[in-house]
Amino acid sequence: MNLVADLHVHTISSGHAYNTILENTQSAREKGLKLIAITDHGPNMPGGPNKYHFGNMKVLPSIINKVEILKGVEANIVDMEGNLDLEKNFLQELDIVLAGLHDDCFIPESVEDNTKALIQTIQNPLVHIIVHPGNPRFKVDYERVVSAAADYNVALEINNSSLTIVRKGSFDNCREIARLCKKYGTLVAFGSDAHWYERVGEFDKAMKLVEEAGIKEKYILNTSVDKIKAFLKSKKNKK
Repeated sequence: MNLVADLHVHTISSGHAYNTILENTQSAREKGLKLIAITDHGPNMPGGPNKYHFGNMKVLPSIINKVEILKGVEANIVDMEGNLDLEKNFLQELDIVLAGLHDDCFIPESVEDNTKALIQTIQNPLVHIIVHPGNPRFKVDYERVVSAAADYNVALEINNSSLTIVRKGSFDNCREIARLCKKYGTLVAFGSDAHWYERVGEFDKAMKLVEEAGIKEKYILNTSVDKIKAFLKSKKNKK
């Protein structure tokens, strides 16, 4: 399977990542990627950027180091109603919106409450991808979450960092999510979740898990720039 895009990449603006956009795009180019999404953490993350960081992303070129750039955010879900830490007027101007549950931004609740938070977020027409839904810190009903994602045309991320260096204990959860994505025909997005430039475009563990689940290439966003753009356009048309 040929993957041409990384849809979850951080820069120094996230506060706990260590490289610039230039360094990340250079790494992406060296690995043969055609596109990356710059998705720094939302403002509620300790050390994260002010909301005006996202409002000013329009100044960035669309292509850097011969790699196409999607200007985005990894927004934080802040409550069970699925509210995010970036206002609608900012989200609307971005190319791509990732959202997820994070410590320091959402207190883990019951399975039912966590599940409600994710499903409410999935129903937000401005959200494209739910990040690291297999995080064992936030227990959810995977069947309901994956089914809702299929219904609302939202992609679920298989996060390579969750299978390697962070969020220990994610593997079995991610495997179950992959199995259910195949069952429901839910879109899958690979994300390196790179906080260090050498990890941009690393999907080895995530790709192996998805291949073992038998998910067909047409359900994986990262296999085509055209597919990614068509998906983003389809969401935009429904706002």
